[in-house]
Amino acid sequence: MRRVLLALTLLLLTGCRPDGGGAVLTGECAGQDGTGIGPGSVKVGGIYPLSGPASAYAAVAQGAGAYFAHVNRHGGVDGRRVEFVVRDDAYEPARAVEEARRLVLHDRVFALFQTLGTPSTAAVREFAHRWRVPQVFVATGATAWGAEAARRPWTIGFQPSYVAEARVYARYLAEELPYARVAVLYQNDDFGHDLLDGFRRAIAGTSVRIVAARAYEVTDPGVQGQLANLAASKADVLLNVSTPKFAAQALAADAAMTGWNPLHILNGVAASPAVLKPVGYDKVQGVITAGFQKDPAAPEWADDPAVRTYLTALERHAPGADPGSQQVVFGWLAAEAFVKTLRRMRCPSREALRAAAHRLDDVRLGMLLPGITLSTGPGDAFPIEAEQLARFEGERWVPFGRVIDTRDGTGR
Repeated sequence: MRRVLLALTLLLLTGCRPDGGGAVLTGECAGQDGTGIGPGSVKVGGIYPLSGPASAYAAVAQGAGAYFAHVNRHGGVDGRRVEFVVRDDAYEPARAVEEARRLVLHDRVFALFQTLGTPSTAAVREFAHRWRVPQVFVATGATAWGAEAARRPWTIGFQPSYVAEARVYARYLAEELPYARVAVLYQNDDFGHDLLDGFRRAIAGTSVRIVAARAYEVTDPGVQGQLANLAASKADVLLNVSTPKFAAQALAADAAMTGWNPLHILNGVAASPAVLKPVGYDKVQGVITAGFQKDPAAPEWADDPAVRTYLTALERHAPGADPGSQQVVFGWLAAEAFVKTLRRMRCPSREALRAAAHRLDDVRLGMLLPGITLSTGPGDAFPIEAEQLARFEGERWVPFGRVIDTRDGTGR
């Protein structure tokens, strides 16, 4: 046993893969790594905060699992059933790395489909790169996944980058409130800094300015103190850059205040109705966000074939999931993108999956808003780069304005 442990330790330290990574292909795909994929199945692993302070994002795994089950029910991916193995990291980066090792070394997955959260994804990225395992369509909008693709090609994002999202808000304010004074609440990690720094760059050269910014830690019990501090600035706009638990607290604190009534902009990762409903829909009227996916509850999509498929499959395969949750829709969307990428592989190998993810040409997904597609290519590792603003009215988000393409200067 001691010899086995020593051998495994040396492999981890040197970055070598045991047995060459597993199944080494022959023929036209000679030398490529076919671990985790065979004629009848493909095994993929996902890492999500099923517990802990960001457990609201567990809904993403529900949506992804429902889509994979839907695909399996209809013959799988070119005859291969998708085996989706989900692990919980409780939103702790060190634990995410341990779960990634377990998935790759013990479960022998073909790919890591989604790690959720910027800190966890960043921690796992080095492991994925060292072991040459695709880390595909991660559930975080950090700009690094696209901007650093040349150095770390095994990891690729999915949603619009936080910098791109920040640009959408900055453009809206510059056009509609050109002299806006902005207060910012943000999570003190890579996620929060990425969006805040992107917003700072996007308003440069305009008359929009930040007059106050307050951070919170993911371990904090609440953000009421930060909101009280920001209210003292009397800013015209509150930019809320937070994850669901803290976003709900900030929305409630904002609604309870007297003497301060800023335009509340809520970042997309926390814009699910599941976040807003506990606050009270009457208290969040007029809040603005940016998005890229259809709202299954919106009347304009009542007869949409993709929405009908989504609702039917969710009822069958994930009856406990909230069909109106943006996190559930996001998981479904990313899983559909993953399946379409699998079908574009030239070989059943990890190398081929990585290559396919980097050559997507206007791929359409059923639950994306019209006019938004997936595209990647040489020098462009940002799959989705367009969004549309929405305002909360009644009990749902109502899109307004045009779809905004952010490809010009998204931090690449």
